[in-house]
Amino acid sequence: MLKIDSHQHFWNYDEVRDSWITDDMDVLRDDFLPQHLKCILEHYGFNGCIVVQSDQSPEENDFQLNHAAAHPFIKGVVGWVDLQVEDIDTQLHKLSKNEKLKGFRHILQGEPDPALMLKPAFLNGISKLSAHGFTYDILIYPHQLKYAEELVSMFPEQQFILNHLAKPNIKDGLIEEWKAQIIALAKHENVACKVSGMVTEADWKKWKVKDFTPYLDVVFEAFGSKRVMYGSDWPVCLLAADYGRVVSLIENYTEKLPKEAQEDFWGNNAKNFYNLK
Repeated sequence: MLKIDSHQHFWNYDEVRDSWITDDMDVLRDDFLPQHLKCILEHYGFNGCIVVQSDQSPEENDFQLNHAAAHPFIKGVVGWVDLQVEDIDTQLHKLSKNEKLKGFRHILQGEPDPALMLKPAFLNGISKLSAHGFTYDILIYPHQLKYAEELVSMFPEQQFILNHLAKPNIKDGLIEEWKAQIIALAKHENVACKVSGMVTEADWKKWKVKDFTPYLDVVFEAFGSKRVMYGSDWPVCLLAADYGRVVSLIENYTEKLPKEAQEDFWGNNAKNFYNLK
């Protein structure tokens, strides 16, 4: 069975650039690089991964693409580009020459304006992606789901993928409003969902497998087996679980699915969405 980790990160830790890593996240104040992940992926039977941007700079693309060129197990890169610049089409044309650059992400969850994704300049950038074969990863909090649904409805030909289930408040068991908005978003067939980042939305020290079941039920039912995929969110997941616990948590849930659905979830959907070689 093909197994792809569709969401993980690499960085050389920089205390200024990575100021988002607070004191209670001290385990992340380190370098996390391909040589650290390769043996982990091999141990758990993964064929490869997708590395996702963690810094919003042009240099980030070079950093991750250089890793991808040197390490065949890195099957694709989700990079960053300033979608709001006037010459975005020219920039995308140049970037499209990188075969392993599959799409882009902006850290919308960190923007002062929660509806930045609906501003004209941002929309213009999104409108140019599909012509160059690029996907878009949506990183938001639950209160931004309504804006995300409006965004994806404007561009039915653009492939979008929701990161981390939009970070529901699993720790406090809040689900109803998030559930309604996930169902609404999933009605747009150009949107997929990464089953990733869940452990860090739960109680880091005390979470139990059963805490996640209601949220997984919502996502699998809303998106269906062809639009969900596995992501570890390594190394961020280390705040609440090692790689093996994240894998076993999801294995525990997916083992009840038909074989074809399992194969789609663990690898085929990522391969198709990101057009992996």
